[in-house]
Amino acid sequence: MRKMHFAAALTVGILFTAGSALAYDGTKCKAPGNCWEPKPGFPDKVEGSKYDPKHDPKEIAKQQASVQAMEERNKKRVENFKKTGKWEYDVSKIAQ
Repeated sequence: MRKMHFAAALTVGILFTAGSALAYDGTKCKAPGNCWEPKPGFPDKVEGSKYDPKHDPKEIAKQQASVQAMEERNKKRVENFKKTGKWEYDVSKIAQ
C-alpha cells in the first residue's frame, strides 16, 4: 500500500514539474541556458551607467589594511600557541 502512495505522489510531482517547465516561455534565449534579460530601461552594460557601483579606491584600501592587520594578529596568536600550547585570542595579552 505504501508503494502505491509513493508512486502516486512521485507521478504527481513529475507531472507538476514537467508542466511548469513547459509553460515558461517568458524569455528569449541567446543560447541554451543563457536566458537572462534585463528589465526594461536597464542598460546592457552596467559600467558607466547610473547602476555602476563606482567603488571608491580609499574604501578598498581600508579593507585591505583591515585584512593585513587581521593576518598579523593571527600570526602572533599562532606563534604564541606554538610556544605556550595555549590559545590566547586577545593579542594584547601576548608577551612580545
